Amino acid sequence: MADTPFEGWIEFEDKIIDMGEGKPAEIFPADINAMGGVIIPGFIDAHTHIGIIESGLGFEGDDCNEATDPFTPNLRVIDGINPMDKYWDLARAQGITTVAIAPGSANPVGGRIIAAKTTGGVFSPDCKKSRRIDDMYLATVGIKFALGENPKAVYNERSTTPITRMAVAMVIREGLDKAKHYMEQYDKHKADPEENEKPEFDSKSHALLPILRREQKAHFHCHRADDIFTALRISKEFNLDPVLVHATEGYMIADILANESTPGGTVSAIVGPLLCDSSKPELEHQDLCNANTLLKNGIKVALCTDHPETPIHYLSLTAAAAMKGGMVFDNAMRCVTVNAAKILGIDDRVGSLKIGMDADLQLYDGYELFGMFSKPEKVFIGGQAMPADICG
Repeated sequence: MADTPFEGWIEFEDKIIDMGEGKPAEIFPADINAMGGVIIPGFIDAHTHIGIIESGLGFEGDDCNEATDPFTPNLRVIDGINPMDKYWDLARAQGITTVAIAPGSANPVGGRIIAAKTTGGVFSPDCKKSRRIDDMYLATVGIKFALGENPKAVYNERSTTPITRMAVAMVIREGLDKAKHYMEQYDKHKADPEENEKPEFDSKSHALLPILRREQKAHFHCHRADDIFTALRISKEFNLDPVLVHATEGYMIADILANESTPGGTVSAIVGPLLCDSSKPELEHQDLCNANTLLKNGIKVALCTDHPETPIHYLSLTAAAAMKGGMVFDNAMRCVTVNAAKILGIDDRVGSLKIGMDADLQLYDGYELFGMFSKPEKVFIGGQAMPADICG
């Protein structure tokens, strides 16, 4: 976002070219008069399964979990995403212009996470970018890890490892240990090919190199406080840059997390979904105060719907729920824009109104941004106007 609101103008094509206060030096017939409206960056949903769990379908449209092998870092979520799912249209109509899409949490290590623009769906005016996920792709942002109840439940049904929290952590450590050794051999060979043999290619170990080198982050699905600490313990052992996804009991340990540090600085958390019931034991202590309590203790926080747990077009209501839990408006706005972009490592492209950023914008007729009836008048992705009259 811009540092402070001001009355002014924005010039953009695919990127923001210029902006300033007051009126521009010249006004052309094609220019848009916002009539005193409010322009903000497109919203970012920092953790979803959009397109990989399709609407209205069961097994046929669910490609989220390859629950046949507990260790699958080499899976690429991009290979399972349907860019024509209707929720792309609903997300975009509510001002969501960027999403992070992750594999599910059945496996201790589930695969690669990407960030993508929401140009997909049926009603996008850009046929190319609405039909192929490769053209919506923004960046690979990390690897999905999962702790606690989800992997335990999946593999307990099969009476195979891992069925305890100890074994979940063991599966993760074994894979990271192997990948670390692979990286050391790989780097030695690269530095001196004549003296050091190149390791035999291992797709699982190779997929983990970006997080071992801290080029990307390790996203840990974790609800309970003990699982949050396991995520941090493993991250310290392997010098990973962790993101705590869900962090449902984070508010219960926020004072401890405040004193934790990571290679990326402070601890980061993607909190959500907030609009759901306590559907499983580890959600027993969920509380709307969570995101605000973490934020007040110096944790970098973003909000998410975890679509389809909460339908993605309710991200603005998720922000409203965080405000009901004590968060002030400005912080709620940051949690669905710039904070989300920073946690995902894409803040050089999205999340702010600054010169050089992608022209992902939304226009409102007032400051009612997070209410039940809030909806942008116009949405732009990469400078292109998108339909904003989709029901939802």
